[in-house]
Amino acid sequence: MEEIVDGDTTWRFDRSFLLSNWSCIWGRGCLGILDEPAEHLGQGCCSVGAQLDGIDESRLISALGASLDPARFQHHVEAAAGGVFGDDERTCTRVVDGACIFLNRPGFAGGAGCALHLSAIDAGESPIGWKPSVCWQLPIRVDWVAGEGEAEVATMRRWSRDDWGDEGETMAWCCTEGDRAYVGDRPVIESLAEELEAIVGTEVYVELRSRLQR
Repeated sequence: MEEIVDGDTTWRFDRSFLLSNWSCIWGRGCLGILDEPAEHLGQGCCSVGAQLDGIDESRLISALGASLDPARFQHHVEAAAGGVFGDDERTCTRVVDGACIFLNRPGFAGGAGCALHLSAIDAGESPIGWKPSVCWQLPIRVDWVAGEGEAEVATMRRWSRDDWGDEGETMAWCCTEGDRAYVGDRPVIESLAEELEAIVGTEVYVELRSRLQR
């Protein structure tokens, strides 16, 4: 672990993952997270609704769901009729036809993949500002524990099967396991630079990158 203290937060980073060549292979070999390999479905890790991080994120996703261009949002009719949430508390996105309501399926004229992601690119903006945080952070996970007084310890690592709960026990494949997804041409500290900086802040990210690239 690489450790950086930032005020009351002590960050601990999994060096092996950040220096690995893991890369998201959605659409180019991703087997998905179902009980059986299902590359042909193009669902990636979107087979379940995305867990939302509080009321602000729920409001954002609600607003975006109501304003996306139907040409980019395959399930806009379902969203208009029944909303985009999977429960009354708005803690997760709704599942439609076996996957997240925002997932455009292979063959959709507006483009396969996350409708939020595609729309952000159309708008010239970062998908980070449009997608649920759990979606743009994967496969990065941060575990927070209380330290002494006001201090906190945040451990950044790769997701594992256990992090998926009961679903992880039956998944045919987890992208951080084995070597199938470790095919990138850059280390994670570079390829996921935007995501990492958004999580830890610019100062910590710059220091982390400097240390890992020595």
